[in-house]
Amino acid sequence: MADVVRAALVQATWTGDTGSMVAKHEEHAREAARRGARVIGFQEVFNSPYFCQVQEPEHYRWAEPVPDGPTVRRMRELARETGMVIVVPVFEVEQPGFYYNTAAVIDADGSYLGKYRKHHIPQLKGFYEKYYFRPGNLGWPVFDTAVGKVGVYICYDRHFPEGWRQLGLNGAQLVYNPSATHRGLSSHLWRLEQPAAAVANAYFVAAINRVGHEEYGDNDFYGTSYFVDPRGQFVGDVADDGKEELVVRDLDFGLVELVRQQWAFYRDRRPDAYEGLVRP
Repeated sequence: MADVVRAALVQATWTGDTGSMVAKHEEHAREAARRGARVIGFQEVFNSPYFCQVQEPEHYRWAEPVPDGPTVRRMRELARETGMVIVVPVFEVEQPGFYYNTAAVIDADGSYLGKYRKHHIPQLKGFYEKYYFRPGNLGWPVFDTAVGKVGVYICYDRHFPEGWRQLGLNGAQLVYNPSATHRGLSSHLWRLEQPAAAVANAYFVAAINRVGHEEYGDNDFYGTSYFVDPRGQFVGDVADDGKEELVVRDLDFGLVELVRQQWAFYRDRRPDAYEGLVRP
């Protein structure tokens, strides 16, 4: 397995319907593959609007099973076509009344490797997620893919360091963080938290944000998606804050081991002293 992995992410504007949104991401993926990318990730609930700006039962219509729903099936076909690993964030229905904010991970041969369910569910103005989603219950999986060990942490999760650390302990080399966040709430944190997590845990992070205004609220999604390395440095430029963009970057996974040796944060952890962190 090569140390240098060409990786991609997509920050996208909402098209108005699921069919065209999925088709647009398929074309971005094909373009990424033409540019040599071997792994790609999409934004939070990528095939729908960010409906959590409101609390309306009509929006349960966006939910589908994982992995047997139509979107994940299509993405498995796309992975086989392009030979890329694909991180696919969708609104999941497990059974009536059991809904999750989920990301499926598909290997480069189209095989379904598993899913991550968002752990931390916000309930704030414009982010009414507790109305729709149960908290994730599948732990912090890291998937052994054709490009290396890939994990997922979704949007609001990024404010909680414990999950970042567990993904590192589970062996992640690259963590995708699909998001939907707007200027007025946390834009000053956007370029701080994910680089800090990359440093603290010594892996690459792909931070993906939506871009533009959508029909269900006033949120101004500001893009500026990026890759950041285990030293906290942006890999290439940060994406635009006002338009759709496909970002493709070369990630040297050899840097993960090098940084872990140089800074030795994992060696110097003190889990024996952290008992208070998990007390209710």
